[in-house]
Order: sequence, then C-alpha cells, then structure tokens
Amino acid sequence: MSDDAMSDNLPPRPAGERPGVTLPAKGRVAGVDYGTVRIGIAISDPDRTIASPLENYTRRGPQRDAQRFRQLVADEDVVLFVVGLPVHLDGRESEKSIEARKFGAWLIETTGVPVEFFDERFTSREAEDLLLSADFSRKRRKRRLDMLAAQIMLSAYLESTHSTGGSPHGID
Repeated sequence: MSDDAMSDNLPPRPAGERPGVTLPAKGRVAGVDYGTVRIGIAISDPDRTIASPLENYTRRGPQRDAQRFRQLVADEDVVLFVVGLPVHLDGRESEKSIEARKFGAWLIETTGVPVEFFDERFTSREAEDLLLSADFSRKRRKRRLDMLAAQIMLSAYLESTHSTGGSPHGID
C-alpha cells in the first residue's frame, strides 16, 4: 500500500484516549502486526478468549490489500481490528507508530470495522525467542514470525479486556 493510499493523516491520540466503540457481545477480533512488506494476522474465537495465528499476508498494493482485508472480515466475522503500536521503551510513539496509525485509519475506511491500537513492545522478540526454542530453521521462523507476534499481541489485548471488565489498557 502506498503512502498515497493512506495520506489522510490522523493526528495521534494521546495514550489513554479511546474512541467510543460499541461491539456486539460476540464476534472475532483480528490482531494485526503491521509491516510495510508483510502483515501478521491473528484471530480470536467468537467469545474473544483465545487468539490463534492466522497468516502472514504479503502486501500486494492498495486494491489487493483492500480486497484481502474485506475478505478477512467476511470470512472470519471480524468485529474489531487490534493494530499493534510499536512504541519506544519510555512509551513515546515512533515513526512506525505513525505508520501503524495510518494503516489503522485505512482499515476503518476500507472495511468499516473499528480499530483499536495496542502496545506491541517486545512481541516480535518474544515470537522470535519462541521459534528459536522450538528449533525452527531461519526460513521456518521467517514464515511464522509476524503472525506469531500478532497472536502474542492479540492474546495480551484479550487478557487485558477480561481482567479489566472489557476495557483494555491499550494505546488509543
């Protein structure tokens, strides 16, 4: 997806500021580990208790990307996207955070599904460590890394919604 496809910059919201998103009682949440080349995708069960890795999607241009995410919503009954937000250790947002926010705005525009952002610090490192401990080859790790990072981030999001009565400690 080109920057032109996501040129409507949304100003970053301060941490803790959340839009009023009302979700149905059931429906799947898709976790997204945003990347400019590959996007890791994880999906929850309809009760939003378990996250599973779904796929690593290789970007193919704005139209094909839009088609894939619309199809994902239709096939998996997605009611919410949770986009991982890469932030610095001190909590400040990074350049990649701005790109992830633009991508989230594009997802809303493209699919009509609400988006929330969630801190993804250390998810790629944790995913890499898990794959290394499983003794996967470099090639097998690369094929699984992004969707596993998305699963780790989505699991943390789902856990935070259950432990706080439905209000995650995300970064919105």
